[in-house]
Amino acid sequence: MKATEHFSSRWGLVLATLGMAVGTGNIWRFPRVAASNGGGSFLVAWLVFLLIWSIPLMILEFSFGKKARRGVIGSFVEMGGKRLAWMGGWVALCATAIMFYYSVVAGWCLRYLWAALSGELGRRSSEELWTSFAGSPGAVVTHGAAVLLAASVVWFGVKGIEKVAKVIIPTLLGLVVILAIRAVTLPGASAGLEFLFKPHWPDLAKPEIWLQALTQNAWDTGAGWGLIVTYAIYMRMKEDVSLNAFLIGFGNNSVSLLAGIMVLCTVFAINPGASSEIVGAGNEGLTFVWMPQLFAQMPAGQFFMILFFLALSFAALTSQISLLELATRGLIDAGWKRSTALLAAASAGFGFGSISALNMDVFSNQDWVWGVGLMLSGFFFAIAALRYGLEKLRTETINGEGCDLPIGRWWTILIGVVVPLEAVVLMVWWLFQAGGSDPSGWLSPFEVYSAGTVFAQFAVALAVLLLANRWLARKVSRGQDLGEAR
Repeated sequence: MKATEHFSSRWGLVLATLGMAVGTGNIWRFPRVAASNGGGSFLVAWLVFLLIWSIPLMILEFSFGKKARRGVIGSFVEMGGKRLAWMGGWVALCATAIMFYYSVVAGWCLRYLWAALSGELGRRSSEELWTSFAGSPGAVVTHGAAVLLAASVVWFGVKGIEKVAKVIIPTLLGLVVILAIRAVTLPGASAGLEFLFKPHWPDLAKPEIWLQALTQNAWDTGAGWGLIVTYAIYMRMKEDVSLNAFLIGFGNNSVSLLAGIMVLCTVFAINPGASSEIVGAGNEGLTFVWMPQLFAQMPAGQFFMILFFLALSFAALTSQISLLELATRGLIDAGWKRSTALLAAASAGFGFGSISALNMDVFSNQDWVWGVGLMLSGFFFAIAALRYGLEKLRTETINGEGCDLPIGRWWTILIGVVVPLEAVVLMVWWLFQAGGSDPSGWLSPFEVYSAGTVFAQFAVALAVLLLANRWLARKVSRGQDLGEAR
C-alpha cells in the first residue's frame, strides 16, 4: 500500500533530506579530493556537475516519490513498468550494501568522539588509536551502536526521522560554521583559502579533474541512490519538487565548502610543510590520524576536536538513518510490518557490516564495488524516467500541483541524454583506473580494487535480480503493508 504518512512541513522534509545528503563524504572526502585536484579549478567542475548531474537526478527522485508513494522498487514498477522491477532492486541493493559498511564508518566517528571527550586523544597518539582500533572487535561494537542508534529513529517512521532531523541538522550546520570560522582565524589560514578558491584555469583541460568532480557530486549529494525517493514518498501532495531539489543540492554543497575551508585552512595554518602528505593520507588517514594531531597544536584544540567529531558523528548518523529507512521501506512495500522490516534490515546490517568492521580489505572492497554501482543506479533512474515519459513527468508531476519553480525542457535533455552519458563515462573511467597499479590483476575477482571484483559481484547481483524480476514486481504490486503506514 502506498505511504500515507507525511512530513509535517516543508522545513521537516528539507532538513531530513539534507541530513540524508550531508554525510562523511562532505567532511572527510571533499576536502581531500578538492585539494588533490587543483583546489579552485576542481570547484568549477564540481559546480557544473551539481547542475547537470546531482540536481536533475534529485528532481527525478522527488518526482518519482511524490507520484508513486512507494519505496525504490515500487517506484520503478509504478513509473517504468513491471519489467523494470529488477532495476529498482539494483538501486535498493546498492544502497543497502552501502548501509552494511557505512555504519562501520559511523562507528569510527563515535569512537573518536568518545576519545576526544574523554581526553584519550591527548594521552595517546591518534595513529596508535587508529591502528589498534580499525579492524578490531571494538570496531564491531561501535558499528553495532551506530546501527542501534539509527534503528531507534527509524522505528518511529517519518515522525521520528523528522523530529531528529530538526534537532541534529541545525546543530550540525552550526558546528561546521563554528569550526570553519575558527579555521579561517588561525594565522596562515589565508594560504588554505587561496588554495581552495583560486582556480588555475589551464587545469580545467585535464579530464581527471572533471571526472573526480562528477564522482564527488555523486557521492556527497546522494543523488541517484534512491534515498530521496524514500523520503519523497512522505511529501505532501502540494509540496514542490524542483525548488526542494535546488535547496538540498546547494545546501549540501555549501556544507562541503565549509568543510573544505575548515580542513584546508587548519592544515595550511598548523602544518603547511606537510600539506601534501596530510591531504594524500586518504579519507581515514586525514580524518582519524591527521586531524587530531592538527587540533592538538591549536589553542583550545581539544574543544574544537570534540566539535569536529561531534559534527562528523551527526553527519554519519543522519545518512545511516536514511539508508536504513530505504531498506526498511522496501520490505514494508512487500507486505511486512515496520517493526519486523526494521528488525530484519538492522540485523542484516549488523551481521554483514561486522565483516567489514573486522577486515579493512573487505571494507575497502565493498566501498569500491558499490561506489561504482551507484553510477549504474543513476543510469537506471534515467531509463525508468524515459519509460514513463520525460515530458509527461515534467509537466504533470514536476511542474504540477504545488510547483514553486517550473522546470523547462532542459531537464528532459539532461536526464534523457547527459546523465546516462555521464554514468557510462564514469563507470568506464573508474574500471579503467583499477588496472593502473597492477594491470595483471585487473580482471581478478579476488583483488580489493579491480575491475574483476566489480564484474563478479555485479554479475551475481544482476543475475539474481533479473531472475527475481516477476516476483519483485508481484510483491510490491500487492502493496500488502498491513496498514503500517496508515
